[in-house]
Amino acid sequence: MLYLREDVKNNMEIKKMELKDLKEVVKIYKDVVKNMIANNVFQWDETYPNEDILKEDILKEQMFAGMLNNEIASIFVLNKEFDNEYLKTKWEYKNDDFIVLHRICVKVNFQNKGVGTKTMKMIEEKMKIDGIKSIRLDAFSENPYSLKMYNKLGYKKVGEVSWRNGLFCFFEKII
Repeated sequence: MLYLREDVKNNMEIKKMELKDLKEVVKIYKDVVKNMIANNVFQWDETYPNEDILKEDILKEQMFAGMLNNEIASIFVLNKEFDNEYLKTKWEYKNDDFIVLHRICVKVNFQNKGVGTKTMKMIEEKMKIDGIKSIRLDAFSENPYSLKMYNKLGYKKVGEVSWRNGLFCFFEKII
């Protein structure tokens, strides 16, 4: 299915998720969690992210999907909400013009096809248009797939924190 890389370049769009999408969203996250565990990445589990968290993301109008041919290929949350550990981090860009990326995932059948990278580039483009100056996020230190992608896209590691499932790295990119 290498042809998908060309689709990703040309036909991906961002859509805000609605409550009617919740069942599909929950299934996608559950499938992603199973796949992560099968690949020895123990970042998420049955308790996080759960249906209540995902529903809240939708109700707050903060959850979006990367769509390919009218199918959800990726899901992510954008907002200005963050854990208190973010306050202890030495962010390079100290202005309020930032957004925080949460719970990004690529639907299992779209993984390893450039969807994650394209999603990130589209987020960056949209945020730049909206006047956002930087993107902040945290990534599980034992998820080589996401770490590789963030490094390739120019995100800079600015700190670390230990949470429930292990060590997480804080990343930032000025856009």
